[in-house]
Amino acid sequence: MATRTGSSDGEKSGRRPEAGKPGAVSAGTRERPPQKGEQGSRPRPSLRGVDAMPARERAYHELKFRILEGRLPPGTSLLEAEVASLLSMSRTPVREALIKLEEEGLVEVRPRHGITVRAQTIEEIAEIYEVFSTLEVKAAQLAARRGLTAEDAARLDQLMTRMELATGRDDIDHWSHLDDQFHSEIVALCGNARLQATLRQYWDQQYRARMSITGLRPKPTQSDIEHRRIVEAILARNEAEALRLHQEHRDRTDRQLLALLEGAAGRMPGRP
Repeated sequence: MATRTGSSDGEKSGRRPEAGKPGAVSAGTRERPPQKGEQGSRPRPSLRGVDAMPARERAYHELKFRILEGRLPPGTSLLEAEVASLLSMSRTPVREALIKLEEEGLVEVRPRHGITVRAQTIEEIAEIYEVFSTLEVKAAQLAARRGLTAEDAARLDQLMTRMELATGRDDIDHWSHLDDQFHSEIVALCGNARLQATLRQYWDQQYRARMSITGLRPKPTQSDIEHRRIVEAILARNEAEALRLHQEHRDRTDRQLLALLEGAAGRMPGRP
């Protein structure tokens, strides 16, 4: 699947709204510059453009895509030669790609024995959430500091409305996709490129776990309410309130997701 998260809307250049209109920015506030090829802070795995990459990068992206999408599930063991055959490549670029994937914690490389796709513990995922959520909360504060254009506000409002409609239909899968777009949009509006890049890194590390429990999530009515309040604070340029509300939102949803992961792990065969 080659879905880009939170990018198409975010790539549109925005005109500065007229003074006095909702979402208008005050003098000196920078508009969010369009980001060419922007992927958002919560990108879905994609193979777009891999054919034009050097062999080492192509091997890395193709393997990572298969791992994140569950096509190579945790526990899968393959010899290096089998991985090379799977990708129709020589072993040299595959070996280099595997080293990079091991550094990211996705595989375990065993000399002369091949690789095993790593599973994540609940403790590891909790640590990832702590970093990821802290950065997303900071992004909301920075977005409030910068201010939003009327076009920014309209884009967020549209996303929130679509989420609320998905909630009403009990379409949790679609809601989850829109939720990723919504949070990606807020991060894109914060204006801190290093924060955005770090969030993408930690998103990759939690992606498999997050997708495994999408269908188990309860109806996200409370999240819809919290999203509206967060955006209201950002529009009001109230940094403290945007930070507080987003922190409460992330704390609640992280506890919920970890509880779902623990429950799912407890139902696995062989677990007590």
